[in-house]
Amino acid sequence: MKLGFTVLTKIDDWKLVQEVEKIGFDSAWFPDSQMIWSDCYSTMALAAQATTKIRLGTGVSIPGTRIAPVTAQSIAGINQLAPGRVFLGLGTGHTAMQVMGMKPMKLKIFEEYLRVTRALLKGDEVDLTFNGTTRSIQFLHQDLGFYNLEDHIPIYVAANGPKALQLAGKYGDGLISAGMVDPQLVAFSLGMIQEGADSIGRVLPGSYRKMTISNAIVLQPNETLTDDRVIDQVGAMTTLLLHAIYEIYERSGNEEIIPEYMRGVWDEFYDFVNKMKTPEEKRYREMYNGHATFLRPEERKFVTPEMIRGTVIAGTVDEVIEEMRAAESAGVDEITLLPSMDHQRITLNECKEVLRKL
Repeated sequence: MKLGFTVLTKIDDWKLVQEVEKIGFDSAWFPDSQMIWSDCYSTMALAAQATTKIRLGTGVSIPGTRIAPVTAQSIAGINQLAPGRVFLGLGTGHTAMQVMGMKPMKLKIFEEYLRVTRALLKGDEVDLTFNGTTRSIQFLHQDLGFYNLEDHIPIYVAANGPKALQLAGKYGDGLISAGMVDPQLVAFSLGMIQEGADSIGRVLPGSYRKMTISNAIVLQPNETLTDDRVIDQVGAMTTLLLHAIYEIYERSGNEEIIPEYMRGVWDEFYDFVNKMKTPEEKRYREMYNGHATFLRPEERKFVTPEMIRGTVIAGTVDEVIEEMRAAESAGVDEITLLPSMDHQRITLNECKEVLRKL
């Protein structure tokens, strides 16, 4: 089992990645949401020059805000600074688009985006359709040091639903999922990935990575999931998933997408969002305030023990390790932690013993 760490993309705090590397994490992830954080590629470039061995990548980059050649160029430039240590996480863009009141990229368009990006990062010629015009494109000056295409840049596809998981099997070098630690969910996801690979006759490589985004907290003696410190530390991750499910539910109206651990707070949270003071046409700006970054006081009541157990790994050091090992046995290769801004270094220090024992 590998452990990654999601560094909130704050451009003047890139030195945090040096601490992540020193403690022993395998990878550092940089989220990409233009209305919430700094630019992920700028921050990653600074981190690349300040580290020597940790893997660096986007967690995840958003295709709706950059055309495929721009994304390929950006990550290949980072690969020039950190040869062979770079990966590209790509998703349809739930947070980055919805924080602007826009919809994520449709899967059919996302599939084409993956096809073009994958070809470009291999140095190949590929057809690109842009504004209704299709042209053949290929990186020029591949031997002049502007970017590095020689060291392979794996593409990790962010997916939870069946069709997106199949795309991860078709085009990905790995999967990024949210909260995928339950063995049944892991088995379902791996089955969909295999279906996608089989549909194009692809044999998944042994290096194919199965990763999930979560968070972890090491409980102190006699500490419970209702204690203020616990809620403070994990609340941003817990409410992040409430935001995501709310958006999906609003589009689909399908109650089956609401996880069991959310059922106890779902109706209250749904009413909470719909009674926000912000006009409905701008409500997304209020709901995403603090998203993954800090716990808003008014959302604190939704961070229940059931929500915590369903969204993060909590317990003693041995209990945290046991849950991670269970996920590993089910097929997960890497868990990347996503702490809130004020708790990044706290989580790092808590996980030293976890990393030592893993």
